[in-house]
Amino acid sequence: MAQILLVDDEKVARSLYSDYLAGAGHEVTAVGSSKEAREALEKERFDLMVTDLILPQSDGMALLQFVKASQPDIEVVVITALDKVEPAVRAIKSGASDYLVKPVTPEVLSHAVNRALAHHSLLTENVALRQHVALLEAGQRIATTLDREHLGEATTSTFQHLCLADGVVVFTRNEDSLEVTSWVGFGDADRAAVERLTLSSVRQTVNDIDRIGQEIAINSDSDGEPNTLEMPAFETAFLVPVYEGDSLLGAVLLFFKKDISEQGVSGAPFLARHLALALRNLDKFAAVEDLVYLDDLTHLFNSRYLHLILEKEFKAAAKLEKPFSLLFLDLDYFKSINDTHGHLVGSKLLVEVARVLKGCVRDNDIVCRWGGDEYVILLRGTDSGGALKVAERIRRSIESHRFLAREGFSLHISTCIGIASFPEHAQDKETLVDWADRAMYRGKKGTRNIIYMAAKNLEATPASRHQDPMPAGARPAGK
Repeated sequence: MAQILLVDDEKVARSLYSDYLAGAGHEVTAVGSSKEAREALEKERFDLMVTDLILPQSDGMALLQFVKASQPDIEVVVITALDKVEPAVRAIKSGASDYLVKPVTPEVLSHAVNRALAHHSLLTENVALRQHVALLEAGQRIATTLDREHLGEATTSTFQHLCLADGVVVFTRNEDSLEVTSWVGFGDADRAAVERLTLSSVRQTVNDIDRIGQEIAINSDSDGEPNTLEMPAFETAFLVPVYEGDSLLGAVLLFFKKDISEQGVSGAPFLARHLALALRNLDKFAAVEDLVYLDDLTHLFNSRYLHLILEKEFKAAAKLEKPFSLLFLDLDYFKSINDTHGHLVGSKLLVEVARVLKGCVRDNDIVCRWGGDEYVILLRGTDSGGALKVAERIRRSIESHRFLAREGFSLHISTCIGIASFPEHAQDKETLVDWADRAMYRGKKGTRNIIYMAAKNLEATPASRHQDPMPAGARPAGK
C-alpha cells in the first residue's frame, strides 16, 4: 500500500481516480487545488502524487516543480486533457514519472501508478543500501582507530554526518563514571559548558535506557545560572549507550534542532557497537604499550620509558622554567649476593629495592630500573638541593633495610647515588644522564654508600656505560 496525493479540480474525475486507487489498496488523499496540495505535503509524506496540469490559481507544472524541489523522492504522474507533445516533454523534464491524457481508464492509471511506485521502491532501496554501506564503512573506520584523540574526532563527525545530528557529545568511562571526551556542533562552547549541559543527565539515565538508545530530557547542571556562552538551541536529544557485553564503556548523545532523525535512531546503535570495539581495542593496545615500558622483574618503568619521559620533561620544564633532577643509583657489591645466595635471591632483592625506592619518593616522581642493579629516579620540580635530601633519604633507607627478612636472609646492602639537575648541570637529556652517571661512578671508585653531586671535574665513565642498557631482565645483574 502506498500513500498517494491526488490533485484534480474536477470533482467527478477526482472521485473516479480516488476510487480507482483506493480499490487497488492505496491510501489516497484527494484535493482540488495546488494550494490544498501544498498544505497536504507539509502535513505528511507521500510516495506518489497524481496531478492534473490545469489547476485553478496555479498550474500543475508549478506544483510538480515545487514537489521535486522540496521532496525529490516523491514520484509524480501527470494527467491532463491537453493532447499535445510540448506539455508532456516539459512534465517529464521537470521530473514526472509518466504523462497520461484524459480520459484515463482504470487499467492505464493502475499501470502508470504501479510503474511509478516500482521506480520509487527501487530508489528507496538504493538509498537504504547506500546508507548501510556508508554505516558499515564508517563503523570499520571507527573500530580500527587506535589513537584515542583521533577516535574522538572521528566518532563525533561520523555520528553527526550519518545520523543527521546537529550536535554530538561522546562520553567514555573513566574508572567508575562517564566523562566528556569529544563534542561537535556547540559553537564556541568549551568543555565546561558542554559538561554542564549534558553530564548530569547522561550519568543519571545511561544505565536505565535500552541499548538501542532512546530520547532523553536534558537538564542543565548550571544551578540556575544563565549560560554566558552562545549555545545552539536543541529541541530533542537521543542517547545511545556503548556496551561490550555487560560492560558500559561509554555513551553518545545526539542533539537535534527539530525531531530526531530516523537515520539517527537506526544508525546510532550500529555505530555505537563499533565504538565499543574501538574502545576495547584501545584498552588492549594501551596494555601492550605499557608492557613495552615496564621492567619484567621489578615492574618499574624501564630505560625506554625514561628516555621518553625525559624528552617530555625537558620540553615542559623549558616552558615553565621549573627545575627537575635525576638520581642515578647503583647497588654496592651486589655481585657478591648473587655469588653467595644465587641469582634467584638476587632477583628477589632487586624487587624489594624497587619497593623501598618507591616508598622514598612522591607519586609523581618516576622510578626506573636502568638495568642490572642500577636504578634512575626522575624528581619532578626538584632542584639539586631538594634532590640531595631525597638521595640521602634513599641512601639511609637502603642501608638500614634488612632485605628478604621474611625469606630468612636479612641481607644488608648499600648504594652509590649520583645527582644531576636541570638547568643547573645540563640542558639536554644525554648530558643530564651522563653527569648523573659520572657522579654515581665517582662513589663506586671510592668508599661507596655515598652521594655525589654532578661537577665539571668528574671523571668520564667507561665507554661501555654510555651505551643504552639492555632490556630489563636481559642484562646480567650485578657488579
